[in-house]
Amino acid sequence: MKVAVVTGGGTGIGRAVGLALAREGYGVVFAGRRKEPLVAAAREAESLGARGVAIPTDVTDPSSVDALFAATRDAFGRLDLLFNNAGVGAPAVPLEELGYEEWRRVVETNLTGVFLCTQAAIKQMKSQVPRGGRIINNGSISAHAPRPNSAPYTATKHAITGLTKSTSLDGRKFDIACGQIDIGNAATELTEKLAAGAEQAGGEIVPEPRIDVEHVARAVLYMASLPLDANVQFMTVMATKMPFVGRG
Repeated sequence: MKVAVVTGGGTGIGRAVGLALAREGYGVVFAGRRKEPLVAAAREAESLGARGVAIPTDVTDPSSVDALFAATRDAFGRLDLLFNNAGVGAPAVPLEELGYEEWRRVVETNLTGVFLCTQAAIKQMKSQVPRGGRIINNGSISAHAPRPNSAPYTATKHAITGLTKSTSLDGRKFDIACGQIDIGNAATELTEKLAAGAEQAGGEIVPEPRIDVEHVARAVLYMASLPLDANVQFMTVMATKMPFVGRG
């Protein structure tokens, strides 16, 4: 049985990916801040015939991250896949009006949290037998082009691209592959406002199409299904008619 850790696993993309992995026979650790949705997701994984474990985790806290990976090791003995999915945004205000605490909150979750989980996963993957594993980072199309008033989120997602490349390079000698999925408008609670109307680069408000989150889950499954000598370095999955290509 392969084993996956999914951060931000209680809701949205993380939950969908975790359950898709469970349907493929993975043991899945659902990690995130809120216990209740994690437990619900783990129970659903169990109903699918897989083993699901809920571990409340603050990815910005090194001790909490260490506890997550120690608990995964205790429960399953190894780690084959980390899906770095946990992330937050900031209020859509002009850059010069953004508060320092909001900036720090986004950076600590979206970037430092991914670094801490990646670091812990590499330590586990390089020492286990057989060694190796795969890390998939949730980038976002904001890793390529910003929305208006999105400096913290956009900056961290651009940084994730650099971390993905560094992890891919540094992990090679340990049989650790790393790739990134950039998602545009998956239909989750977080994107409901986009369907009602989102501000565009020119200031107009335009409703944006969304895609079923299961399309994202299937894309992650494909990335995860490859042998460790093959890797999807970057994949973009987006609503075909969303205003991304040519944005700005």
